[in-house]
Amino acid sequence: MNKTKILLILFLAVSALSSRIDLPGNTTIYIVRHAEKDVSDAKNQDPELSDEGRERAEELANKLKKVKLDAAFSTKYKRTRQTAYLSAKNNNIEVQTYEAQDFRGIVELVKTKFPKKKVLIVGHSNTVLELLEAFGARRPLAVLKDEDYDFFFEVKIDPEGKVALKTKHYGKAHHISSLKQKNLQ
Repeated sequence: MNKTKILLILFLAVSALSSRIDLPGNTTIYIVRHAEKDVSDAKNQDPELSDEGRERAEELANKLKKVKLDAAFSTKYKRTRQTAYLSAKNNNIEVQTYEAQDFRGIVELVKTKFPKKKVLIVGHSNTVLELLEAFGARRPLAVLKDEDYDFFFEVKIDPEGKVALKTKHYGKAHHISSLKQKNLQ
């Protein structure tokens, strides 16, 4: 009986360690596309969030409410800043700006300034998948389309540099792209 208990405990311990779900020492990066933007003025290159987008930003903050974020990043655009704002506010941190196309720069910043921390990055339909790749994850889909707003990507980097990606959805369904089955969790 004692031998069985010991083997069971060892099995559970090995299983927990091998899953690397939320072990201390992992860097966790949450990457999302900005929420729905106001498209009422087609000439406006820097629109704010629409009502639906503001709801999605609240849903993102609710999804992350039990997460202690150490940093939140957005591009210079209102829609990305507004998407990140509530999540940052809930953690008493400011939203920091990064250059949308400077993938190496944001990766280097996160890896050097926020190792073993939790970071939110809000990007655009044409930058989110590139960010995933820059952090060492595989693209879970070929392209993020203009109608794709509800994808939630969680990248974990362990102390040895191994990268794990979980792809989820959050808030009201609003996507047309399909994921490869093994990546959807």
